[in-house]
Amino acid sequence: MAGDGSGHDGPTRRDLVKYGSAVVAGGFLAGCTGGSDGDSTSTETENGAVPSDSTPSDSSTTMSEATSTDGEGTTTEGSYSVTMEPVGTVEFDAVPETWVPFTGDYADMGVALGQADGLAAIGVKARFGSHLYEELPGVSVDEGRLTALYEGGTGKEVFYELDADVHVVDPNFMVERLQWSQSDVDEIRENVAPFVGNTTFTRVYDWHDYDYYTMYEAFEKLAQLFQQRERYEAFSRLHDEVLSDVRSRLPEETPDIAILYPADVPPNAFYPYLVGEGTASKHWRDLRVGDALAANGITDAQAGGSTVDYETLLEVDPDAIAVRLQGEVTQEYVDENVVSYMEDHDVASDLRAVQDDRVVYGGLTYQGPIVHLFQLEMAAQGLYTDEFGDEELFDRQRVADIVTGATLG
Repeated sequence: MAGDGSGHDGPTRRDLVKYGSAVVAGGFLAGCTGGSDGDSTSTETENGAVPSDSTPSDSSTTMSEATSTDGEGTTTEGSYSVTMEPVGTVEFDAVPETWVPFTGDYADMGVALGQADGLAAIGVKARFGSHLYEELPGVSVDEGRLTALYEGGTGKEVFYELDADVHVVDPNFMVERLQWSQSDVDEIRENVAPFVGNTTFTRVYDWHDYDYYTMYEAFEKLAQLFQQRERYEAFSRLHDEVLSDVRSRLPEETPDIAILYPADVPPNAFYPYLVGEGTASKHWRDLRVGDALAANGITDAQAGGSTVDYETLLEVDPDAIAVRLQGEVTQEYVDENVVSYMEDHDVASDLRAVQDDRVVYGGLTYQGPIVHLFQLEMAAQGLYTDEFGDEELFDRQRVADIVTGATLG
């Protein structure tokens, strides 16, 4: 790792935060290793992206995903604690003012909880869906002021420079995906601030042998961290209402889809991602789609699966294809740079999804409660055009009011 931490022998913020239980040895999770922070789109493989089919289909991850709670987290006389695997219990003397996530899912959760001003950094800017906030009155994140944690690697010095109050990152992600040592994690924890986080966007990593959290379970933990229970509950109610409405309008038979990440644009090969239980595919599970890739024995790219070409895709012949790309991507971009190429390709043009105009933008990998609402809407519109068309499926102003606190208290 770049940097040895020399010159940083003493604690910098121990008067604010006290660490509870020890960090488990192990790794960090997958996040964003690669890609240019300044790119509007990113087409390289996602080093920490999609879930596998290792758990059952998400007909069970319905509205209960938004309302489950374990009751953990205590508050006494201004101090409180947050308990989250794999770290355990972390005690705080005050609510963190500055915070650092690595992946955009936790960044989105913090923004949803009204903590945008304290957000100091992000792993890779192109993988944080902050551009979607432009549709929410009064909600914004100035990415220009965010420090990019990944610049050909992620060293310790940037964490000292940021001197944040908490790192909203699974410490095992730092080890397993960013090549930190456990001593690096311990050093930053002791000299800067604790880690609180769990890798949730995918469930294919063999080193993740501790509890997983659904999106809203992880979101609830952050609500405990930032002491924002009211905002969490408001989002939980909204999520349940939107999902109930969308699911009530789904057809009896839903399509089998293939989630694909282009190896290049225009694409001749794709990295396959399965519709598993990670939060990256929550919007697809919400729509009760089938997984054409899993049904044909194709291995998730995050679990070591190789790229698939058009000949392989033709053997699978999914009802629909969801093209995943990072950055400020639109369906128009996908149509111009992916679909048009497939329509003119000798093999790809024979795919049922291409012929039926069911190649849709698959969204970003990292989604919290705000990005999820946008991606659920986009996916429903793409798969079920006759039913949803261009209809807005959630109230932008209501979301903005929760984030800004206009409807709280």
